[in-house]
Amino acid sequence: MGQRQASKDGDRKVGRRALLIGGLAAATGTAVLARDELARLWWRTPGVEKPRKEGEVDFAGARWVAASDANWRRADRPDDFGIDMVIVHVTQGSFDSAVKAFQDPGHKAATHYIVRQDGHVTQMIRELDVAYHAGNRDYNEHSVGIEHEGFVDRPQDFTDEMYEASARLTARICARYDIPVDREHIIGHVEVPGTDHTDPGPHWDWKKYMRLVRQARTAPA
Repeated sequence: MGQRQASKDGDRKVGRRALLIGGLAAATGTAVLARDELARLWWRTPGVEKPRKEGEVDFAGARWVAASDANWRRADRPDDFGIDMVIVHVTQGSFDSAVKAFQDPGHKAATHYIVRQDGHVTQMIRELDVAYHAGNRDYNEHSVGIEHEGFVDRPQDFTDEMYEASARLTARICARYDIPVDREHIIGHVEVPGTDHTDPGPHWDWKKYMRLVRQARTAPA
């Protein structure tokens, strides 16, 4: 894939906000902005942290286990960076080893989610925040990363339970941010420009996975 562009959706949101504020200021000078608009501007001020609920997850059924804050950075997505991509990873190890690595501040990398071979989903970073998972800053800012327990050279690691759980997760992410369900927007780590990773590898069944994502995307919520 070639070098991607910054999210058009993100640009549109910033543009609308700028026009709204500019129009109000021009019309009234000292008019009081709407409370929700002021709140959004306040939380985007450098040094101001948006309130978080401890243990809150973005995907129903996921279990929260926090990654080290050295492995991600706070953001307010999709207001500051539009989310338009899901990136598929493979842990090259066990589920427990991946969790331990993402909790290690020296690891300097983590994904938003890990899907276990039995279909269990753990969330370690909020979707609104930028995870260090792709090895490419632009891709990090505009994507959600999902790890899958296993090894790229062991097709038996990619279980039906894993595919189905991951597909439901990806479908919900696509629905939440209006991401097209296609291979331009759901990609493997190997497809990120500048990366030296090969995951999810030749045994990841993209045809099966995309079919499951499409089915989950169109299924009743």
